[in-house]
Amino acid sequence: MRAPAARRSLSRTSQLGYTAGAMNEDAERALLPEGLHDVLPPDAGHEQAVIGKLMEACERHGYQRVKPPLIEFEDSLLAGLGAQVARHMFRLMDPISQRMMAVRSDMTTQVARIAVARLKHLPRPLRLCYAGQVLRVRGSQLRPERQYTQAGAELIGVDSTAADAEMLLLAAASAEAIGIAGLSIDLTVPGLVPLVCQHLGLPAAAAERVRQALDAKDAAALGSLAPEAQELLSGLLQAAGAAPAALRALGRLALPEAVAPLLDRLRALVGEVRAEAPALSLTVDPGESRGFEYQTGVSFTLFAKGVHAELGRGGRYELTDGESATGFSLYLDSVTRAVPPPAAPSRLYLPHAAARTEAKRLRAEGWRVIAALAPEADAEAEARRLGCSHIYRDGAPAPLH
Repeated sequence: MRAPAARRSLSRTSQLGYTAGAMNEDAERALLPEGLHDVLPPDAGHEQAVIGKLMEACERHGYQRVKPPLIEFEDSLLAGLGAQVARHMFRLMDPISQRMMAVRSDMTTQVARIAVARLKHLPRPLRLCYAGQVLRVRGSQLRPERQYTQAGAELIGVDSTAADAEMLLLAAASAEAIGIAGLSIDLTVPGLVPLVCQHLGLPAAAAERVRQALDAKDAAALGSLAPEAQELLSGLLQAAGAAPAALRALGRLALPEAVAPLLDRLRALVGEVRAEAPALSLTVDPGESRGFEYQTGVSFTLFAKGVHAELGRGGRYELTDGESATGFSLYLDSVTRAVPPPAAPSRLYLPHAAARTEAKRLRAEGWRVIAALAPEADAEAEARRLGCSHIYRDGAPAPLH
């Protein structure tokens, strides 16, 4: 006996309502916090392959890999360099120890801790490399992601131009190893602007406004300063550009004697890098300090043609025990945008009728084998549906036409 039309209609309406509700629930479950996202195929595999090439490049230069934890006690992460990036860290309570913990926002600070505490007995220079996820409280305009992979290297225990050059050239070699084209490295000296402001007798509030104006390349914001200060700081803005021209422009400015050692180190580094890698594009921005919270010496930012955000940063800094170090970090969300996408992998479909032992042999030969789980009416159609490029036919892999 058939149900009355009204009942059938009501049942269908209820079904549609349930379906719509389920879809809304699915959409709600898929919603992630701002700045966080799932990395899906093939991007996840592509990123992992890039990380492997980066670490291999570092290891070929004698750097050994370390793997610090994602979360540490807050006072440990905030010690030394960590205090400079404290505002970026998530905090949470450890239910076991009842102590506050923090999620790392920068792996360099952890590597510094390892060098000072766990590996202090090893001879210097100490060469370490790393790769892992970091989490930040908020993203930036150019990098809205709050969670991303950071990879890099640190050279600890030597304060010399040769060490600075090794780190910069290693960053360039790592970028080359993963196929980044159009690489450009921008050099800066974060300690220069504070010394100039101190020389000019600017109070702390005015010095901070100057720093922000120079970072934003806002010459108009310097208009309220005294003529001498305005002329000198505007000169720093105008000096930015290709390394040889920028160094000549800096040489013409009436800079205080206190900055001479910094500029001498910068000139020496440019000369050493250009001698070893003359084709590498080097620029200098003497007024830049944004993003260099804990750097104390010559620092640098990596860019690539066609990518708006920086690929990474590096530079010299001091450890808590007084050791000097230099390093660089690459941000994989930006790096993968600068790397050519990988070719689609060859995926081989093994029909259900084929011997199961064949799958093991084919995988050992390097094939990515998708083995059927049940008999299929049309093996080729099923292979295409699953995105395979080849099918096992007549005892051997064959391309799908």
